[in-house]
Amino acid sequence: MTTYIFGHKNPDTDSVCSSIALSYLKNELGGKTAPKVLGNINNETKFVLDYFKVPVPSYLNDVRVRIKNIKYDKKAYIFEEESINDAFNVMQKQNLTAIPLIDDKKKLTGYVTLKEIAKYLISGNKEIVNTTLDNIIETLDAKVIVKCDDLISGDILIAGLQSKTIESSFRLSPRDILIVGDRYKVLNFAIDSKVKLIILPLNVNVDKKIIKKAEKNSVNIIASEFDSFQIANKILLSNFIKSINLNKSPVTVNNEDYYTDFKNMAHRVNHSNYPVINNKGECLGLIRLTGPNDYEKQKVILVDHNNFAQSVDGLDEANILEIIDHHNLGAIGTSLPINFRSKPVGCTSTMIYDMYKEERVAIPKNMAGLMLSAILSDTLLLTSPTTTEDDRFAAVKLASIAKVDIDTYGIEMLKAASSIEGKSPEELIKTDFKSYVVGDKLLGISQIMTMDIDTIQNHMDEYIAKLNEMVELNYSIVTIFITDIIKNGSYVLYNEKAADIIKDAFGLKSIHQCMFLPKIVSRKKQIQPNIISVLEGD
Repeated sequence: MTTYIFGHKNPDTDSVCSSIALSYLKNELGGKTAPKVLGNINNETKFVLDYFKVPVPSYLNDVRVRIKNIKYDKKAYIFEEESINDAFNVMQKQNLTAIPLIDDKKKLTGYVTLKEIAKYLISGNKEIVNTTLDNIIETLDAKVIVKCDDLISGDILIAGLQSKTIESSFRLSPRDILIVGDRYKVLNFAIDSKVKLIILPLNVNVDKKIIKKAEKNSVNIIASEFDSFQIANKILLSNFIKSINLNKSPVTVNNEDYYTDFKNMAHRVNHSNYPVINNKGECLGLIRLTGPNDYEKQKVILVDHNNFAQSVDGLDEANILEIIDHHNLGAIGTSLPINFRSKPVGCTSTMIYDMYKEERVAIPKNMAGLMLSAILSDTLLLTSPTTTEDDRFAAVKLASIAKVDIDTYGIEMLKAASSIEGKSPEELIKTDFKSYVVGDKLLGISQIMTMDIDTIQNHMDEYIAKLNEMVELNYSIVTIFITDIIKNGSYVLYNEKAADIIKDAFGLKSIHQCMFLPKIVSRKKQIQPNIISVLEGD
């Protein structure tokens, strides 16, 4: 199974680049991993990936357990034109109480239970056969003497009377299937009547003249090792399994469905067995509500976050192998010990750079470029108060490998990041948005890096309206910090009821929308802790 490596929702440059760089390292060490993203990448990250010619990781919607992850009864189905006998044998072999029926394109056509088979054998019409000659041969352990047809459909007769009685009392037809021994007058009469099939019990031999006459009249002849009574009882088992298909539209489950949704549905429907199909309508097998239904959890490694609210949907159903993060500890718990790497540095990629050095894996130019970009982004070109000597050291080394000048490249990257042209207020709010649980309150902080404050001020009412709307839904407080690196500070917008909280958080005598807060640039060290401190004191 491939291990997925990903950062937080609303991915930024650090979460994306760290996922890619760590995946490369893990794979170089013999692992099987793939980087993923949990949302659309922003302008800055797009610039970085384009600059270093690295593809955008594929999107990961969730890691919830799906039916395709379950070890259900794969290939537990039977072609509808196989025999009842074959179906019963498959069910016995796989310990099934029901089996789906499929056509030659594997499309689901029905569903038969053991109960329905038993009812058919007890109370069904025992005189009619509708199947293939091959099914009859297999069921009766017979051998072919004359074969003229593939399909056999007709009424069963046993020649237990004298030939004169049969000739005078019975009018044989091409629909008849006659069970008869080496009684040549009866055989001749049956062949002259062009019956559909003659079954010889106890593997009796017949004269060559009979065989030639049967071939001329297109009469099928087979010989079984069973006696006449056994043949009469067993031949019903050779009928198509679709003969007793009483449920042509069974309740199914798609292999892409979530396992928890399946269990909820199954408890409502109260069936024991469910055919599994794919999006093409092909049957893949059978899942049983009471079966073992073991499954392997999706293996994941988290970077740049360790909080359920910021992570992929269904994380509680996954197997977390490792967490690498530079934020405060969140609420994620695991059932088993894991590798947890946490360090008070400005960027996750600084820690991943250390891992490359520890493992003595050479850093390619493009991976160096990605990690450098992540460090410059998270530390605001190494000016943020979160910046450490480890960040500066890693940035210099990575810039050398990537063959870029830190200042020149950094400014170019930030220019790409600061463009907000063509984006709606809602899009900008969600570009770099993080949620935090504080007691029974939910805090939302969006950070926008731009030097174009005028565009935001011109639409300020729309931004505030959106923040108020988010609070009405489920947040206690929602803020936007518009950070201008050149001015070394941030403008703040907030939902209307949060004015006092913002004022207290930053020690302000008064507060107004889009107020500039000098030297406030770090969400992790300055914004989030200050607001959380006020919320916890309420």
